[in-house]
Amino acid sequence: MNVKVYGTLVVASLVLLVGQWLVAAVPVLRKWTIPEPVAGGIVAALIVFGLHSFAHMDVVFDTSLQAPLMQAFFATIGLNANLANLKHGGPVLVRFLAVVVALLVLQNVLGISLAMAFGVDPLFGLLGGSVSLAGGHGTGAAWGAVFTEHHGLQSATEAAIACATFGLIMGGILGGPVAQHLMKRIDAQGGDAASGASGAATPDPYAFEEPKAEQPTTPGAFINTLTLIAISLAVGEALSGLIAGTAFELPTFVCVLFVGVLLANGLSLIGRPVAEHAVALIGNVSLALFLAMALMTLRLWDLAALALPVFTILVAQTLLMVVYAIFVTFRVMGANYDAVVLSAGHCGFGLGATPTAIANMQAVTARFGHSHLAFLVVPMVAAFFIDIANAITIKLFLMLPVFH
Repeated sequence: MNVKVYGTLVVASLVLLVGQWLVAAVPVLRKWTIPEPVAGGIVAALIVFGLHSFAHMDVVFDTSLQAPLMQAFFATIGLNANLANLKHGGPVLVRFLAVVVALLVLQNVLGISLAMAFGVDPLFGLLGGSVSLAGGHGTGAAWGAVFTEHHGLQSATEAAIACATFGLIMGGILGGPVAQHLMKRIDAQGGDAASGASGAATPDPYAFEEPKAEQPTTPGAFINTLTLIAISLAVGEALSGLIAGTAFELPTFVCVLFVGVLLANGLSLIGRPVAEHAVALIGNVSLALFLAMALMTLRLWDLAALALPVFTILVAQTLLMVVYAIFVTFRVMGANYDAVVLSAGHCGFGLGATPTAIANMQAVTARFGHSHLAFLVVPMVAAFFIDIANAITIKLFLMLPVFH
């Protein structure tokens, strides 16, 4: 059954409404701070899986809006990035980046070690490591094609997509429970939910941490912001095409984010700052719809087809992420409330993707309070620096003797 673009948009909207209802109606989802798009999206994916498995009916959604929605979200992240604030949070950003890069290395060491222990090609260990987990579907598919063409690894792309699917689901599920566990630690130490949080007591309607806040904007501000997003998409796509195939190649959404940063800070310098309310409104809508589409179109049967060694690697990677977030990310980042939100975000993009990280953090801050520092640091690291670090890490691992 083929669902056209408008039908897909209707289903995505219903997925968000179902997710809202589920989180409101099921106490355990609220307790573990599961994001609404994740709750509704997994239900939709399970329905599609049931139709495939028991009714022998494949539902094919038209996902042509998915990429523009994702890129529009990253454009708003860029438009929301004030370089003066980034300079202020620079030391924290550097420390968090070091934590993130260390996990990339551990993911690949674990993946390669388990692959060799099972007697399978160690390239599957890389696919079940930072290639598909921190890298996501796009990076996984790209490297899968490289592994097939240059290393002769059959079904590498399919395995990469399946691994990324597993990571996207687990990244969205784990962030809330990890945050819940860490909040108990803070409470046990006599801390305050807002302890260490940057501006937790003063709600900021501009921030992405307020996805349900009413944004007072005007048609003019909305159109101006939409124009800036469109410019970011067009120039970012052109820039991505120019650097494709070079040593500086980056995913399109990273280029879009970079253009957004330049636009926002350039306009600020000439006294024409962006309309932050409109940026937040469009960004949160784009994020919610993108996540709903991404989750409802997951091919869960691909996970069922994973061989035992790869599935075992992914389970081990999930445990590594939980342990690392609790004992490394949380402690290194200060063991305070900001560190809790950073850890929830790290679970989201360490296993899944940047939008999942933002959704995790939104769910946590909606329950426990604001963390402006986390919303400043995570988008820049997860959407920009990690892609560069991951590409370098993968290339260094491929130089190991085991791959020759």
